[in-house]
Amino acid sequence: MTVLILFGVFIICFLIGVPIAISLGVSALAAIWFGTDLPISLIAQKAFTSLDSFPLLAIPFFILAGVLMGKGGISKRLLDLASTLVGFMTGGLSLVTIVACMFFAAIAGSGPATVAAIGGFMIPAMIAKNYDQGFASAVPATAGSIGVIIPPSIPLVLYGAVGNVSVGALFMAGILPGLLVGVAIMLTAYFISKSKGYKPSEENQSFSFKDVLKALYEAKWALLIPVIILGGIYGGIFTPTEAAVTAVVYALIVGIFIHKELDFKAIYDGFMETIIINATTMIIISFSVSFAFFMTLEQIPNSIATYLTNLSSNPVAILLIVILFLLVVGMFIDTISALVVLTPILLPVVTAVGVDPIHFGIILVVALAIGFVTPPLGVNLFVASSVGKVQIEKTTVAVIPFIIVMILCLLIIAFIPQISMWLAGLTQ
Repeated sequence: MTVLILFGVFIICFLIGVPIAISLGVSALAAIWFGTDLPISLIAQKAFTSLDSFPLLAIPFFILAGVLMGKGGISKRLLDLASTLVGFMTGGLSLVTIVACMFFAAIAGSGPATVAAIGGFMIPAMIAKNYDQGFASAVPATAGSIGVIIPPSIPLVLYGAVGNVSVGALFMAGILPGLLVGVAIMLTAYFISKSKGYKPSEENQSFSFKDVLKALYEAKWALLIPVIILGGIYGGIFTPTEAAVTAVVYALIVGIFIHKELDFKAIYDGFMETIIINATTMIIISFSVSFAFFMTLEQIPNSIATYLTNLSSNPVAILLIVILFLLVVGMFIDTISALVVLTPILLPVVTAVGVDPIHFGIILVVALAIGFVTPPLGVNLFVASSVGKVQIEKTTVAVIPFIIVMILCLLIIAFIPQISMWLAGLTQ
């Protein structure tokens, strides 16, 4: 009965348009009030204490670092570098957008932030060159999802905190899968561009090694960021949380003293933007933890794990069921809520059939990254449509080929563990 109340209230709230965070908190509150003798103050206690976590401090600092880097001219320099590398190819502007998103992903750690930073420049540029509007906004929307796969990644930090898994190992594990998804999206954009006759960028009619070296020099401070962050973590110099703080300090130094594009107003706006984003994120995390705690109290994760393992003893079948479930969940629930709620449920299931927790973390994040571009939630679709002033319907139709390719990449990553585990194994 208690379980019915928990999920029944959640589904009702979701259907009538109540925000996800509030839906999770209200459903947990209703389940405790009507189904148990526990004090309802337990919800508030769990919501508050869930945020008292040193690893979770990395999230606001990575968000702030990404915002400051975008305002400090780093995204423009990454775009210039990407343009010299792939701008000469068919559909050059779309390929430049994807490569720039991959570069920015290694800085920001957030999907929507990557879409906003790169899409704001590139969507109008593509439309001006007669690219289809839907395609122009679908490219950064899809490529922006790489932001949560390539380290540093906010969802990987969260998964590590919830699942008690090494964040450093998860960061290493995300590198090759992120590159795989990026290359697959580039190939898709290339063939679509070829079929539609999109020409290379006019500024880059041919590949020039000299231009690449010049762009590399201009972007050197941006390219040092992932080296400092990942090198510091794996060199034992600082933790992922301390790495995030280091990234903020670095972004301020580069933006103020080197690029000289960060003034007091830009810094103030950056802090305010981070506060708003982080407040929303932390509310979701806190109520998600309350919801997950109540599920654990009612032994729902154990029941689901037992049911799935009884359903089939075949690891391949179990993994396919879990992946299908994650793809459906990603369509309706945001990544952070899904991570906090589903990690305690699914991690015991997959580890019981021999899947490494680090490998599963990558599968989980890649599957939920696809949710960034699948309606009706599709956060990246809305961000891309908003910054590019393109109708959401056009973006949704144009993104379908990219979704299919990303699902194929997910299956490859899931069933070839070495793609995730090879680099992660070097840290253990």
